[in-house]
Amino acid sequence: MRPEQVIAALRFDPMLPVWLIAAIAVAAALVCLFALWRRAKGAILRILAFGLLVLWLAGPRAVRETRETQPDIGLIVLDQSASMREGDRAAIADAAQSALREQARQFPDLELRVVAVPEKGDSGTQLFAEIERAAGEIPRARMAGIVAITDGQVHDIPEAVPGGVPLNVLIPAKGEETDRRVRIVEAPGFGIVGKPVTLRFAVDDLGTSGRAETTLTIRRDGEPPRTSTIPTGREQRVEIPIARAGPTIVELSASPLPGEISQINNRAVVEINGVRDRLRVLLISGEPHPGERVWRRLLKADPSVDLVHFTILRPPEKDDLTPLNELALIAFPVRELFQEKIGEFDLIVLDRFQNRGLLPLPYLANIANRVRQGGAVLMSVGPEFSGATSLAATPLGSVLPGAPARFNAVVNERFQPMVSELGQRHPVTAGLSGANPPDTAGPAGWGSWYRRIQPGDVKGSVLLRTPEGQPLLALDRVGQGRAALLLSDQIWLWSRGHDGGGPQGELLRRIAHWLMREPALEENALTARVAEGRLTIRRRTLEAAPPGNVAVTGPDGKEQTLPLNPAGQGQAEASLPALEPGVWRASDGNQTAFAAAGAANPREIADLRATASLIGKLARTSGGGVHFLGTAAALDMPALRRTEPDRPASGGSWIGMQRRHDNVVTGVVSLTLLPAWLSVPAILALMVLAWRREGA
Repeated sequence: MRPEQVIAALRFDPMLPVWLIAAIAVAAALVCLFALWRRAKGAILRILAFGLLVLWLAGPRAVRETRETQPDIGLIVLDQSASMREGDRAAIADAAQSALREQARQFPDLELRVVAVPEKGDSGTQLFAEIERAAGEIPRARMAGIVAITDGQVHDIPEAVPGGVPLNVLIPAKGEETDRRVRIVEAPGFGIVGKPVTLRFAVDDLGTSGRAETTLTIRRDGEPPRTSTIPTGREQRVEIPIARAGPTIVELSASPLPGEISQINNRAVVEINGVRDRLRVLLISGEPHPGERVWRRLLKADPSVDLVHFTILRPPEKDDLTPLNELALIAFPVRELFQEKIGEFDLIVLDRFQNRGLLPLPYLANIANRVRQGGAVLMSVGPEFSGATSLAATPLGSVLPGAPARFNAVVNERFQPMVSELGQRHPVTAGLSGANPPDTAGPAGWGSWYRRIQPGDVKGSVLLRTPEGQPLLALDRVGQGRAALLLSDQIWLWSRGHDGGGPQGELLRRIAHWLMREPALEENALTARVAEGRLTIRRRTLEAAPPGNVAVTGPDGKEQTLPLNPAGQGQAEASLPALEPGVWRASDGNQTAFAAAGAANPREIADLRATASLIGKLARTSGGGVHFLGTAAALDMPALRRTEPDRPASGGSWIGMQRRHDNVVTGVVSLTLLPAWLSVPAILALMVLAWRREGA
């Protein structure tokens, strides 16, 4: 604190209400004026008596106060957001803070407080929110000013500086900077497989005048890049084809701008999730049986499936001229479905269907060809699968995972379905509720079935088996397509809750979606995902071999190798921090996965310039100014001065902190100038003298 100050003053402590004293004074003045007008001999004495009376009633006092001046408080606001990590900004800011505190030591009446502005994620730099918080702890009468050390990228600039004090901004740069960025205007989150989506974007040059051209590079899921020359500052559109279901990673990158501060925002990454548009399923039911409607109910309940269902009981050669209103059975549209529109179906389900001439062999061959070309077929079979009418003896049998045994194919016995060792790792059957535990001899908690078909040979992957190891469910890849064979027609018992039931709906849903290439059900897959700043790589495989390693390439092109750790059920995973935005690439040697990492603070990297264009107006309006600090090696630090509240707080090479002159009273001494023991006798004496003078 500064030394004590002594202040003397004259104060009044009225003995009566002020209005009453004023009335007495007016009455006394009238009496005295009348006496003067009549030229009374004692008029002067009466004026002195009345004047002394009024002054005594006013209670004059001599007051002496001792005061102690309080030190002023200034704020140093240090920006520590993400954009301050560019170049040597953080080092310059620390040097400027130290220089300010060193200069403040020459002013004993000035106290500096440092406020740090931390990284706030998606909300950007909240500099003035921290100022408001710090200013709330400082008396307004003692706040001398604010010095903000920031790159100028502030996202909560108010209309006025908190506290109404001058704001000086110190920018850790040599001057206004330039930057180029890729800005996404509109990016769809989803796209239909087989159809392109439109991506809208622009390349902006910040801190420059006029427009230029730049080379734009577009990469999609690691495919060869496409390059083109586009103008900056204008919205552009590009068509992105969606070739498969699941995430499609698109990276846009622009060539560097000469002299720009950073290239981190010269690229932008967009993730578009490919979805299938109403998967078309053809369900053909054969002879009626208790579980006939199981597949229909399942597929009808799936909103992503467009189901066409027929039950064929009338052979195509029965198409005669009988009127429709007399037909018991309508002819089946064989040619339209199995020749003209066979390519429109993603999955064909044959439920208890047999070759009784209902479908000519060329049409069954069309189904097999459709599977090889990328379609899928699922057969749920019973006794009709054995014998001479079995579909395994037709051209369709060439794409099926198995065929019935030549003798005694139909087995009628009670058994409990179990998940095979391979099925414990396959996503179609892994983790099914109530399944037999892996690596143990314990039974499954499912209800029993009573009939199955004994296969002669089985191809592909056997996922369900009997307790004796006989196949019940087999999946296989054929050409570009897929096939599934369920060697029992008893799964409907689970839907009725027989013997405790089982996961009938979930199992059938998984089989159907695996056949239709659901990415989450791929048995051999490598996936990568960035969430909460970490890249997680997960590999699923049917092999029982050790997980091995995965090579990870970051957005900067640097590669590192990570070991994959077993995660159960044929899965292994690895993770690492993914703080740099862009496309991350993971490869196990056979498969490659991509993941998009967004910026931790997209508002911060949207503009990385050190600039006074955003905060400069507020600083100058408050009475302060903006100063560029140069480089860490050659710091151009302004001098710190003390200014008066009505004077500017910034100059060409200096910044100011106001003197607020706030103080506290440490002592008060009060002396009555007209005590009663002196005033009353004096008033009476003057009145007596005036009376005697008038009587003389």
